[in-house]
Amino acid sequence: MDNPEYRRIEQAIAYLEEHALEQPSLDEVAEHIGLSSYHFQRLFKSWAGVSPKRFLQYLTVESAKKLLRDSVSVLDAALEVGLSGPGRLHDLFVSVEAMTPGEFKAQGKDLAIKYGFYTTPFGECLLAVTVRGICHLAFVDPDTRSLALEEFRAIWQGSILVEDQSAGRKIIQQIFAQTREQEQTPLKVLLKGTNFQIKVWEALLKIPEGSVVSYASLAKAVGRPKAHRAVGTAAGHNPIAYLIPCHRVLKANGDIGGYHWGTVRKRAILAREAACCGQNR
Repeated sequence: MDNPEYRRIEQAIAYLEEHALEQPSLDEVAEHIGLSSYHFQRLFKSWAGVSPKRFLQYLTVESAKKLLRDSVSVLDAALEVGLSGPGRLHDLFVSVEAMTPGEFKAQGKDLAIKYGFYTTPFGECLLAVTVRGICHLAFVDPDTRSLALEEFRAIWQGSILVEDQSAGRKIIQQIFAQTREQEQTPLKVLLKGTNFQIKVWEALLKIPEGSVVSYASLAKAVGRPKAHRAVGTAAGHNPIAYLIPCHRVLKANGDIGGYHWGTVRKRAILAREAACCGQNR
């Protein structure tokens, strides 16, 4: 189920992070991950849509800082017009349904949930769905599969959990498709959280692909300008990876910040989004 190609990409990105100041050559990175330069270039371009050299610019701190400066008003503007960004190449329309206070108190008791493990461009993931929408999406590594399953079961301990690999196959394809069909049905997500958490998660959905914002901007967008830490905690408890894009929030100085599913994966997602959007900031 795991994606061995992404493992190679992840190794390359981790190496680039560690040796960014040295600006390693294509040959050096290829050698590090055990591929010829030709095969590495081909694999990387197939995954990212751009060459490793161009991709590297999206990984640097300076690029992140510039993205933040350029995106100061992105979230405010998006919230104002109610859009997640008109220029997205493969925009994911997400319809949010939050649990009622009564349902939240009952912790999803007797709710039927089907789950499975699926391959994605960013490694394997655990996806769970209900008749009301996606309720869980978490990236996993080979050694964290059982832990991810335990966390998922703990969150939905009152629900009826059934492993069903067929339930989420088409949904995964829609989430990670390179292009979006014009008449595609919006993806529905079912959120279980406090009012504050849901407010933060809904604000995250307004950040356009290829853009990033700071925790301070996000805090301001939810009407809590001084609650940076609380907003960061709420973002960190995001139950639906990638679709609710907590990966698009960075520290004010451009540093990558934390990510529940690993900072290397966060960089990979951000850089691939920026490359796919054709942004050269």
